[in-house]
Amino acid sequence: MNIMQLDVRQTIIIAIFVLYLGKYLTKKVEFLQNFNIPDAVSGGVLASFFFGILYTIFQFQVEFSLNIRDALLIIFFTTIGLSSKLKTLLQGGKPLLILLSIAVSYLFVQNLTGIAVASIMGLDKRVGVISGSVSLSGGHGTAIAWASIFRESYGIENALEIGIASATFGLVLGGLIGGPVAQLLIKKNNLKVNNTQENLTISVKRGQEHIKIDYDTMLHTLLVLGITIGLGLQLNYFVGLLGLRLPNFVACLLAGIILTNTIPLIFKRFPWPTDTPSLALISDVSLGLFLAMSLMSLQLWTLTEIGISIVILLVAQFLMSIIYSILIVFPIMGKNYNAAVITSGYLGLSLGATPTAMANMTAVTEKFGASTQAFIIVPLVGAFFIDIANAFVIQRFLNLLS
Repeated sequence: MNIMQLDVRQTIIIAIFVLYLGKYLTKKVEFLQNFNIPDAVSGGVLASFFFGILYTIFQFQVEFSLNIRDALLIIFFTTIGLSSKLKTLLQGGKPLLILLSIAVSYLFVQNLTGIAVASIMGLDKRVGVISGSVSLSGGHGTAIAWASIFRESYGIENALEIGIASATFGLVLGGLIGGPVAQLLIKKNNLKVNNTQENLTISVKRGQEHIKIDYDTMLHTLLVLGITIGLGLQLNYFVGLLGLRLPNFVACLLAGIILTNTIPLIFKRFPWPTDTPSLALISDVSLGLFLAMSLMSLQLWTLTEIGISIVILLVAQFLMSIIYSILIVFPIMGKNYNAAVITSGYLGLSLGATPTAMANMTAVTEKFGASTQAFIIVPLVGAFFIDIANAFVIQRFLNLLS
């Protein structure tokens, strides 16, 4: 096996080419455009297939330097926090609790689905949990974290391979299905964006004209971003002393919310970047590059290391996620435009990861209009609350199965 290790600069260059590829595909392939598939998803999936072919046929593996990817994730969620005004947060209070209840309930549904299919296929029932909330709602990080427990305590030697393969499967399909489902709901129910809502998409829309991005506005935005990220990291340090662990990007999101609802009131002459194209552009670029790096670095050959039984189990999980999102999430969240956008994001959460959810919602809102509420409550549920709940749910199922 020949291995090529790329440095940060080379990784960024390839990620940019992947985004160009995605934009080209979206422009040329009508399906991708009509069903709001994010550029980073279409380009990233194709790139991961290419690198997978290099691995399986030519025995040539490309390894990327992904430290910069984590920094891009922090930048992106900081832009979300800086775009979150208090009145929007107050509007999101009740929907946040509702979505959290729905998401926690689905952790049980996801594991029960996995256990049922695993039993039918003659697999260890705990494999259904691995290919349930561990790897799908939890993602790659949770799958890796729990793999040793499944291996050492329950004798599932290939728990890591199953977990990573399941998380990879979910991440890809979570980015592909969110847009089409949202489009179906919007068109079928003739939904319109609320005209009284702020015109905030956290994105520069395609074809948008008269955008003012100059030296001064970009410099102000970068200054605020740097200060906010620093505050967020310090906030996370102090929270850690209290015994509560937060992902860095969640702390930076919260720091952005705090600053954007206080500093403009105190220093009224300082040009705060909320609602500016500069902030939206940085948000777009950071999310696009993050998702492109995440998808192009997926080791798709791990999917070949699992049996047909696991594939059937994952297909069942995929279908259950769609059914639950359409029949439960959308109606309970209000059957309105916000609910449709939230549903597209939730599909990304339940199958992949929070950035996938954000990419789904960005693609939808670029086409149909803003949904500020969705951009606040979905990342808070997906990036913080659901991980805490998932740990308890996983342990509960393992105790029951024991």
